Amino acid sequence: MNQETEVKETYEQLIKAWNDRNAERMAELFTDSGELIGFDGSLVQNREEIVSHLQPIFENHPTPPFIHKVKEVKFLGEQSVLLRAIAGMVTPGEDDINPEMNTHHTLVLIREKDEWKVELFQNTPAQFHGRPELVEEMTNELKEQSG
Repeated sequence: MNQETEVKETYEQLIKAWNDRNAERMAELFTDSGELIGFDGSLVQNREEIVSHLQPIFENHPTPPFIHKVKEVKFLGEQSVLLRAIAGMVTPGEDDINPEMNTHHTLVLIREKDEWKVELFQNTPAQFHGRPELVEEMTNELKEQSG
């Protein structure tokens, strides 16, 4: 498996951990000092805090699964890479992607002991204020991913 595929696989594992509502598995994918910036802007630093932050969210809220698409993998050197993706969610009880939940995922990954670990995962709302055509374009692109 080439390194780009490995990086994408790490992202896929992160998404699967979210979709499975598994805070511990998500945190395991980060470096010891890894950071998560959530959809609401919260900043969480290190694996232990990531678990402490996500566990109550998963226990108390019906978090919808991500539908996602990798847009770019850019190597910053031999040991670091930037991954950009888009993601959306289908609100519980609905049949279609909720455009208000569209987001940009930005990850910086570091190679540690022959595996890629997340140093930073930022989940930024993709609201495109005043540009509804961009919201629609992203939503349609994500719909293609969901089959």
